[in-house]
Amino acid sequence: MTDTAEPRWLDEEQQQTWQMLYGMVVRLPAAIDAQLQRDAQISHFEYQVLAGLSMAPERTLRMSVLAAFAEGSLARLSQVVARMEKQGWVRRTPDPADGRFTLAILTDTGLDKVVATAPGHVAEVRRLAFDSLTRTQQRQLREIARRVVHAIDPDDPCLLAYRRDSHDH
Repeated sequence: MTDTAEPRWLDEEQQQTWQMLYGMVVRLPAAIDAQLQRDAQISHFEYQVLAGLSMAPERTLRMSVLAAFAEGSLARLSQVVARMEKQGWVRRTPDPADGRFTLAILTDTGLDKVVATAPGHVAEVRRLAFDSLTRTQQRQLREIARRVVHAIDPDDPCLLAYRRDSHDH
């Protein structure tokens, strides 16, 4: 059976919106990565790994959970964590609760790296993503992003955290 219905083409305004959205989702990570590389000699992915561990209880997460938090594959995370182990920022150990899993643990040296890197990173995020927007626009952007993420993956962990935070306020 073939679908003979005409495709739902984007109108001119939707096409312009899509081009701006696409440009933003491509350029924003590159700009954040450039700042982190320049100022801290780490990638945005590496920063996400360190930051994720710094916020976790006992600065420890299962590698699979950390990969999901950092939006990367387990294979990519394993390579990055191996490099971080050489820097003394992270160590790995089998999960005592279930030896099939590996835990990543942020060391004191790794925490020092996050603490030193965070101010510049936050300043760049603020400059690029928030300073040119009003509070109302920031809330609108959050809601738009939530809806787009939900359309992509209704079970995305970010949505669960958003729902939890929304109920707290």
